[in-house]
Amino acid sequence: MTGTAAESDGSRGAFSLDSRTPSGVPSAFDTFRREWETRIGDGFRLPTFSADTTSDFRVRLRVARVRDAAITDLHGASATRTAGAVNGVEDQVRMYVVRRGAWTLDGPPARGEHTVSAGQFLLRHVGRPAHFRTAPHTTAKVVVLPADLLKPLLADRIVTGPARSAEVRLLVAHANMIHTTMTDLGPAGVQAARSTLIELAKAVARGRFDDIEPRLAPALVQAAKDLANHRLADPELSSTTLARELHVSVRTLQRAFATAGESVTAYIRSRRLEEARLALTAPSGHPSVSELAAHWQFADSSHFIRAFKKRYGRTPTEYARSLGSTGVA
Repeated sequence: MTGTAAESDGSRGAFSLDSRTPSGVPSAFDTFRREWETRIGDGFRLPTFSADTTSDFRVRLRVARVRDAAITDLHGASATRTAGAVNGVEDQVRMYVVRRGAWTLDGPPARGEHTVSAGQFLLRHVGRPAHFRTAPHTTAKVVVLPADLLKPLLADRIVTGPARSAEVRLLVAHANMIHTTMTDLGPAGVQAARSTLIELAKAVARGRFDDIEPRLAPALVQAAKDLANHRLADPELSSTTLARELHVSVRTLQRAFATAGESVTAYIRSRRLEEARLALTAPSGHPSVSELAAHWQFADSSHFIRAFKKRYGRTPTEYARSLGSTGVA
């Protein structure tokens, strides 16, 4: 278990926990509750969980708070389920993005329950506490947001759809950035992270991305990079295909990358060169220069060699030989 101490003013806090080992973590649920209450705060009250959940709490999770918003990433080996009376008021907006398994939410009697299955998301306003349960081996992201700026957009609507939609991809990319940069964020960074998260939730509620909102550029860049990293060997990978996947114009995507001091094309080439370099460091089975050039979508071996030497100061063959590798030609 690791943690980041909560700010004295309650503006941020974070912790992580992994109790999925065969023996688990002693009193894993007690540790989770203590860290949540200490680092995330009273504004995000935990429900009462079933006895089965508290006695068999095998999860990996990370939690981050930025002011009145919180993000939880859950990878649950065991099932979870709330229990007991549900009283009080919760004026919050919550978003569930499920990658694997299922997350079932109770609703008002007239609506019944809602199950968010793998590959789907659900966004809704929560006025009163309600029970939920997760299936074993569920992987999900839960984002809790203040209601004042989002409730007018949602009203009584429950917004659902595929997790691969452009707006959800942008929100997930930004939420992941918050997790990784939490320890480096100052007060201005915390406020910016929170504001961008809310703007992206608005985009999900509207079903469209405001591509002239400058605060969303970092999230757009990260989402594009995430997509590119999964398609580096695709000959069709380009600014155009990434922009189309993210429902923005090519110019908007290029402008977002420019704010980070790079171009889409340069990023794709850099990542392809890095993957080619890693292939040369493998302990056995080195591909040839021509095979690397073809796999990573360089026009030919000459173009690949020139680009590799410009990046790493040596040709691919020289680089492999410097590591004691053979068989690269």
